[in-house]
Amino acid sequence: QVQLVESGGGLVQAGGSLRLSCAASGRTFSNYVLGWFRQAPRKGREFVAAVSTGGSILYNGDSVKGRFTISRDNAKSTVFLQMNSLNLEDTGVYYCAADLGGRASSREADYDVWGQGTQVTVSS
Repeated sequence: QVQLVESGGGLVQAGGSLRLSCAASGRTFSNYVLGWFRQAPRKGREFVAAVSTGGSILYNGDSVKGRFTISRDNAKSTVFLQMNSLNLEDTGVYYCAADLGGRASSREADYDVWGQGTQVTVSS
């Protein structure tokens, strides 16, 4: 089973960009679907994006498609989330998650392993 550690969060002005990274330990990184979720203050956790073992990508189309890009580097056991044109509604804790399955999923319950989260704060 992998362990996940996120990094790259911080404070950014609206309209700015951040790149989140999620580094995984373990030798089977390429066998996992990787996903990003986020949780805004006083709200439930929300799906952001996922990338399958074969490279297929799924986005939360309502809120992030066109602004966020997920990618994975199996050689580095790392998944990235490039976030552009950030707005106040993007503020929250961002979590990386892994699912030992084949297809990218937006369902929180499909993911077996979670990172500790990294805070993203967008200011006006």
